[in-house]
Amino acid sequence: MPVAKISALGCYVPPRVLTNSDLEKMVDTNNAWIMQRVGIAERHIAAPEVATSDMAVEAARAALAQRGVDASELDAIIVCTVTPDMFFPSTACLVQERIGAKGAWGFDLIAACSGFIYGLTTAAHFVMAGTHKKVLVIGADTMSRIIDYTDRNTCILFGDAAGAMLIEPGEEGEGFIGFLNEIDGSGADALKMPAGGSRLPSSVETVQQRLHYVKQEGQQVYKFAVTKMYETCKALLDRHGLTPADVKLLIPHQANKRIIESTAERLGMSLEQVIINIDHYGNTTGATIPLATRDAVRCGKLKRGDLVLFAAVGAGFTVGANLWRWAY
Repeated sequence: MPVAKISALGCYVPPRVLTNSDLEKMVDTNNAWIMQRVGIAERHIAAPEVATSDMAVEAARAALAQRGVDASELDAIIVCTVTPDMFFPSTACLVQERIGAKGAWGFDLIAACSGFIYGLTTAAHFVMAGTHKKVLVIGADTMSRIIDYTDRNTCILFGDAAGAMLIEPGEEGEGFIGFLNEIDGSGADALKMPAGGSRLPSSVETVQQRLHYVKQEGQQVYKFAVTKMYETCKALLDRHGLTPADVKLLIPHQANKRIIESTAERLGMSLEQVIINIDHYGNTTGATIPLATRDAVRCGKLKRGDLVLFAAVGAGFTVGANLWRWAY
């Protein structure tokens, strides 16, 4: 069976920054409260004319340029997002056209904050099956479009960004090792956008009731995430006969600094083994894993040959973890 590796990485972050000081002027909150509860100092917000596909295209181009690969060589494009430009056509179609990936098929994958890990899992298996040579996985979300900036419990959390990874065949001893993904639909009501789908189609009433924004039961989400992030990481390591000490770096979904620190503590990992960049970007949903990976590479925490563990918990509930041997 062929080996699948991550061969390139590209990201895009919009230039506009929304700081905690800015939010203090918009809603009843303050910097100390935000930093204590979630560890976010600032987040980036897309300009009004910028949509999810625009950011996805920029991240895709950056990843392809890093590898020196033309978009025409791509076999498939997977866009992991909960904020598509529109219900249909898929964001993958829009990206495919914009970057000139004429030979690629693709689709959007909806798994909220676990989306990018699910996308990596899917792409790795496409390559290992021998049916695909180059699969581009993009995590992109314009969360600012579905956030209620009068709700202090959610508006402090999210930002906009995109990240992409190219998956290709690799050599023995590098690349994809394994995955553990789960869903638990019993938590579906804890984190959702109620209106806009077939259950509650858009109407004057749904707009007036502000049902097209993210709604979250914070404590329920937090408790689930603290438990499942640890359990999933531990179970995946056990499955492959590894321990947390074997892991060079844990790259978790960036939703809450306390969740990340709790996961590391329960695994017995030092914070030197973890990348945390939530303070600069907030929760960018599908983009957090590639953004954190980029920052880990830039600061020298992640190098060729290192064992890296990706982990996330998201709405649904969705849970995901991947083990990779970093290949560049």
